[in-house]
Amino acid sequence: MSQKPRRQKLLPTINDVARRAGVSPMTVSRVINSEGNVRETTLQRVKDAIAALNYVPNRAARSLAGAANLRIGLLYSNPSAAYLSEFLLGSLDQSSRSDVQLVVEKCEIGDHEIQVANHLIDGGIDGIILPPPLCDSAGILAALEEAGTPTVVVATGRPPKTMLAVTIDDFAAAEAMTRHILSLGHTRIGFIAGNPNQTASARRLEGFRAALRRANVAADPALIADGLFTYRSGLDAAERLLDAGDPPTAIFAANDDMAAATVAVAHRRGFDVPGDLTVCGFDDTTLATAIWPELTTIHQPIADMSRKAVELLVATIRQGRSGADADRQHVLDYTLIRRQSDAAPKKRQRGNA
Repeated sequence: MSQKPRRQKLLPTINDVARRAGVSPMTVSRVINSEGNVRETTLQRVKDAIAALNYVPNRAARSLAGAANLRIGLLYSNPSAAYLSEFLLGSLDQSSRSDVQLVVEKCEIGDHEIQVANHLIDGGIDGIILPPPLCDSAGILAALEEAGTPTVVVATGRPPKTMLAVTIDDFAAAEAMTRHILSLGHTRIGFIAGNPNQTASARRLEGFRAALRRANVAADPALIADGLFTYRSGLDAAERLLDAGDPPTAIFAANDDMAAATVAVAHRRGFDVPGDLTVCGFDDTTLATAIWPELTTIHQPIADMSRKAVELLVATIRQGRSGADADRQHVLDYTLIRRQSDAAPKKRQRGNA
């Protein structure tokens, strides 16, 4: 008695994805190749269908279509390991989804980053992603623009009009956090600024000052301390603020590293956070929930920003080859995340421990 041959399970096709998403196969192809010109709702339906069917595009076909074999570079020089980790994870994930090779290079601020960029340009790189602080390096931006290399800057406070960009509204985010702290009853609010060479730092300080001004709270220059977005600089800045004759009842740091350092200084001085001192940060990196108390902070969607940067750069490169225009700059949403590090100020006078 002969047995019927077992039927081999067929792999899902682009037509299967199209039927499930309720779109044409051409639309699915545009999504797969990051070609843009697809509505956000349609884009999400296609992505959901791809995930549900576990659809894997045919690499050979995509290569023949000219969609594969792109090489994009990511240059980094960020002192925050938590920020960098999230950024790299998002970039690597989207590079895999977009079927491109991601070349990651570390470089130091100064002439070195220009040398690294020129090395990538000479090697035929198709495009480059610049996270902070390199997104604000005038030298590297000029070199890439002169070479005509497609470039996307990420998390800069003032994106150049000639560049692709993925950002949040740093001014509005800092203003929102400051309003939140004011709503708790604080009027003596310290601020730890970030690296003065980064435009996002300036925008956050501007947002902080604007919120105070609109609340008719005088901005005391003694309550603004300079930092560098590093944990060490946060320690020094927090010491200066808490050594003031009339110290703040709340401190808003321009990133989580400096906010975490502020919490450490407060604990060392015997202050309770948030009972004696409210501390808030910015970014919502893994560090925000790795310390006690967990930080109230602004969630900047770092991984999503890096994914969008890869997606935008790949779409621009591929559309450039076909003569189409790309949507150049994207502003993603931020979220104020309230945790355990903020509270109303105490009535009694605090003294240094």
